[in-house]
Amino acid sequence: MYNINIKAEQGDYKMKLGVFTVVLGSMNLEEAILYLKNLGVSAIELGAGGYPGTAHIDAKKLYDKPEEIRKIKKLVEKYDMEISALSCHGNAVHPDKKIAEAFQQDFEKTVLLAEKLEVNTVVTFSGCPGDYNNAKYPNWVTCPWPDDFLKILDYQWNDVLIPYWSEQVEFAKMHNVNQIALEMHPGFCVYNPETCLKLRNAVGPVIGANFDPSHLFWQGIDIIKAIRALKGAIYHFHAKDTKIYYPNSEVNGVLDTKPYGNESERSWLFRAVGTGHDRQIWNDIFAELRIAGYDHVISIEHEDSLMSGQEGLKKAISFLKETMIFEPKGTMYWA
Repeated sequence: MYNINIKAEQGDYKMKLGVFTVVLGSMNLEEAILYLKNLGVSAIELGAGGYPGTAHIDAKKLYDKPEEIRKIKKLVEKYDMEISALSCHGNAVHPDKKIAEAFQQDFEKTVLLAEKLEVNTVVTFSGCPGDYNNAKYPNWVTCPWPDDFLKILDYQWNDVLIPYWSEQVEFAKMHNVNQIALEMHPGFCVYNPETCLKLRNAVGPVIGANFDPSHLFWQGIDIIKAIRALKGAIYHFHAKDTKIYYPNSEVNGVLDTKPYGNESERSWLFRAVGTGHDRQIWNDIFAELRIAGYDHVISIEHEDSLMSGQEGLKKAISFLKETMIFEPKGTMYWA
């Protein structure tokens, strides 16, 4: 599908199969790690607060507990696992100050905990402010006209978002977290490669992407081109798929506000990896990630409403074992 000219080169390739453990929230941390180890998983992403919750670790309770932190590190080492990232997705620029402060505390404590766990990547959202200083709810702008929307964007980016993330970048660097991986998600100011790079260019290279194809598929984004656009700025990767249901999307488009549970009426649904797009698409994704120099963890996120968490997880693991590229490049003896 893509004409790729790869120069022969050797290197320590580190791409590993991981799981965002919130799907196993009914298990304790050791049970979840053992379960995943037996399925051939070698890395875990842990929710530490915010929307992902605190089923396995709570940054606010653990960040200043050295003995508890040592226990977590020993547990991970016991099963020869790696922590790929701590996640605390939230909206710390929410116009409701109480809501914003709660998410801010989640983020700050997650950074502090990440430093002590020697994890250099924190995953979150960019957030979305309101349309003015005393707003009650966030306002996600999706078009440039009437002109009111451009004024809202100017306020959100220049008065709120850039100043906020400038401060958070400095805080993260002080605590040895050099990768803040923003998940590009509609509803927040960073929702595609362009907006991710806009914020990165404004506040510095600590800001990068948690690349989740599922949020880009339903926007109509070409995933290969998006990876190329973000080369050098991809800090984490979520393995999650989306299925576009054309009988619905052809009538109503893909800006769909119906509840996720209305599966038969929605224009798209999150699906387990390989059930929204075929093997060739995912083969191309992993080839492109290698070309882009991404050699970190592929972290499965299960949000498929059509199957149980464990079934979706097992199917995703099986699929990714066949499509990911694990080993370093071989010698091009034919070249």
